[in-house]
Amino acid sequence: MKIQHSASERHVLTIIVDNEAGILAKIAGLFTARGYNIDSLTVADITENHAVSRITIVTNGPPAVIDQIHAQLERLVPVHKVIDLSEEGPHIERELALIKVAGKGDNRVEALRLADVFRAKVVDTTTQSFIFELTGTPDKIDSFVTLMRELGLVEVGRTGVVGMMRGPNGS
Repeated sequence: MKIQHSASERHVLTIIVDNEAGILAKIAGLFTARGYNIDSLTVADITENHAVSRITIVTNGPPAVIDQIHAQLERLVPVHKVIDLSEEGPHIERELALIKVAGKGDNRVEALRLADVFRAKVVDTTTQSFIFELTGTPDKIDSFVTLMRELGLVEVGRTGVVGMMRGPNGS
């Protein structure tokens, strides 16, 4: 008998939590204990009094696993709300990256030309290198990094995905 596995799907989860020590470890532990992978994770304080944070996690899994993750996250005490942006409808995702590229001559000129096409901003420059700042979808950043590899990519730093539902209502 052949066992069929559901296709893995990418999901962006936003989790609103009390901003307390150990909450990130609890959430990461939940993923680790069950063998779920976290592709991207960002955390930021979202209230003026620093009482609430928003955690954004990008993960992959078949629908049943994603449902299980969602249910387990909602059971954690300091969690206020879990939203699967991928399921809820139209949403915006963005990521920020700093990309260092070394090069001279034609490679330097080509790196600047491509940066212009991708709307990457030069935030530091020397006679030997550039550091570009780029915001956009993860695919856009992946494409830019791939092109820079051929031109002298030195280093990449990425923030991870943040996401938000479109429209007038908050999550």
